[in-house]
Amino acid sequence: MSRAALQIAPLWDYPQHLAEVAQAHLQAFGGLSPDWRLDQAQAELASHGRGDRIPTTWLALEGEQWLGSVSLLANDDERIDQYRPWLASLYVRPQARAAGIGAALVRHGVQAAAALKVPRLHLYCQDALVPYYARLGWQPLDRLALGPLQVVVMAIAPGVVDV
Repeated sequence: MSRAALQIAPLWDYPQHLAEVAQAHLQAFGGLSPDWRLDQAQAELASHGRGDRIPTTWLALEGEQWLGSVSLLANDDERIDQYRPWLASLYVRPQARAAGIGAALVRHGVQAAAALKVPRLHLYCQDALVPYYARLGWQPLDRLALGPLQVVVMAIAPGVVDV
């Protein structure tokens, strides 16, 4: 896949992908919130802005096909609202994985947070992904239980690090 063909744009500008992105998010992340429904996922994503505020969701696109997504959220989960805001819901479609799309989405989210003057951005992941995010400049901050998972909260200072 050509990196030159990759475009990152707000989901807001591509509403035709809303239902499919919501379904992918529900399948990928629904285990953390078993009561989360497709209509709720769609409503949440539909409320996200054009990239100039939080919350926003961006798509990685090749032509009109979406390959992945990432969001900036004020609060990703009320159980851990001591950390705010969040880079969340990084998702790359299976056929597009291992092509640098996830890293491009993470970098885009961090740059957007810097433009919004966010002093510290957070994410959470499982242990296996800590090295991946560390290579992108993130630092482990905390370890905690989130529903059925043990997660690592990581942080980055947008605008301070070169992503």
